[in-house]
Amino acid sequence: MFVYKYPNAVVTMKSAFYFHGLTDVIPDECDLATTRDATKIKDERVKQYFIPEDFFEEGIETDDYKGSDMRIYNKERMLIELVRYKSKLPFDYYKEIILNYRKLLPMLAIQKIQDYALMAPKSNKVLEILQMEIL
Repeated sequence: MFVYKYPNAVVTMKSAFYFHGLTDVIPDECDLATTRDATKIKDERVKQYFIPEDFFEEGIETDDYKGSDMRIYNKERMLIELVRYKSKLPFDYYKEIILNYRKLLPMLAIQKIQDYALMAPKSNKVLEILQMEIL
């Protein structure tokens, strides 16, 4: 439903982790990323993430969702988001997703992950966590 209503937004965080099969926890709300200058979404069922313009487009892919195109961040970009928001996520939820990423590692594009990490805000911290916990 939200993919029709907010076509410029990108599915992210818990919604994307669930859609990508990295967790079986069904999200309470739909997590959508927008640029920082986007209008605030006034729907309590949506959690909005404001992303810097120069990082917003990185890693967007289009998937079919109930017959419509849905913009969602790919698994490589979502690994960066997982690390960026580590402190805001429940520990057991974070660990579940990290373990699932470790299983997927051979199928992921490592160069993309490194590129996204370098573009991300606080890239040094992101790279450090990636090295210690996943790669």
